[in-house]
Amino acid sequence: MWRDAVRVGVLCAGLAFVSGCGGGDGLSTSGFSSERLPDRLPAGADLAIAPAAVPAAAPAAAPAANYADGRSPTCPQVVAWPNEKLKTVYQNGHDGDPNFIVYRGEITKLSRECRFYGGRVVVKYGYAGRVLLGPKGYPGSFTLPVSVTAQDAYQAQLARNRGSVRVTVPGDQTVGYFSMVREMSLPVRTGTRLEDYKIFVALK
Repeated sequence: MWRDAVRVGVLCAGLAFVSGCGGGDGLSTSGFSSERLPDRLPAGADLAIAPAAVPAAAPAAAPAANYADGRSPTCPQVVAWPNEKLKTVYQNGHDGDPNFIVYRGEITKLSRECRFYGGRVVVKYGYAGRVLLGPKGYPGSFTLPVSVTAQDAYQAQLARNRGSVRVTVPGDQTVGYFSMVREMSLPVRTGTRLEDYKIFVALK
């Protein structure tokens, strides 16, 4: 049976990026896109993820003016697709069996802010999430793979980074939290909108 779930704490607070949150760099809640997630993984639960709804294309709009310090009021989207924001690890030989899950990592929040300088945009992006122990899991430290890919308005790949984030589940808990903040500099094509550029974050 699943361990008793623990109350989820607030990952970060405030309107700016701050330090000391979770297991990595601080992450503000300003600009976050988040969803309410359960703190309990039912035994035998179906882990299939429903496809995300695709929003209608936004009408073309004139780019907004930049602020005096270079900050841009528009910014590339930071996206974690439903099937890529989860990472489930099973006991050897039992892939796909929810009764043999060791742990599941998930991204729960995303944020970004941008500065535009002479044909390039510097995106300061952040992601935060948690690790939930499964029926075969034990407290300890876990490493989640993270892949970040940037695309321009024409879906051409501009950059790709691979890394990892370390998460610790304390000995008296069944959940551990993480957060990370990074920067990425991207070229901007003339005639395109920053909001049509995308940065994809995936646990893979």
